[in-house]
Amino acid sequence: MRTGTTYTRHFDIETRQHELLGLDLGEGAPRRALVLGFVLYAVWTGGLLLLFGLPSRVTFTAYFLPPLLVAVLGTQRSRKNDRRWNITNWALAIRYLTLGHRPIVCGGRRAATRSEWIPRRARWGAKGDALRRESVRRRREYETDTDTPVITAGAPITLDARPRLYGPDAVYRARGRGGRTNTGETTA
Repeated sequence: MRTGTTYTRHFDIETRQHELLGLDLGEGAPRRALVLGFVLYAVWTGGLLLLFGLPSRVTFTAYFLPPLLVAVLGTQRSRKNDRRWNITNWALAIRYLTLGHRPIVCGGRRAATRSEWIPRRARWGAKGDALRRESVRRRREYETDTDTPVITAGAPITLDARPRLYGPDAVYRARGRGGRTNTGETTA
């Protein structure tokens, strides 16, 4: 069996910003992290300024700290996939919990029906039960309904495949019996 190695992570060269508005940044900060930080600060602080106005001494932390933490922790390499930032994994996890994903059926030849999607309750697990705002009676009814399996497909197909090995002589005979020939001759 052949195995391969991916070396693209080793060739990842980041551009760094060594000076910003006349301020020396020393070794330099990664430019993508700086851009992400500036965008987060603009969106977060701009939204809070529009909603609540200028910060006081007490609320300054709420204006300043969340975008800083997201920018610093989010731009670190992920432990699960070292080619991604943490913020990418966070965004994918939030998207999966809220929207789910569309399953691929038959290699994409058929669109999945809504019953084939993973339901939100299964994606959220025990956390979803705590967040539900339904009455206890409705929750009990819902739990009893999920005990019966939902059939989303037809009966299973049993396969009775028998592998056969044909030698070159059998293939030659089969080809001579009327298979397509590619001799380049044209018939009139």
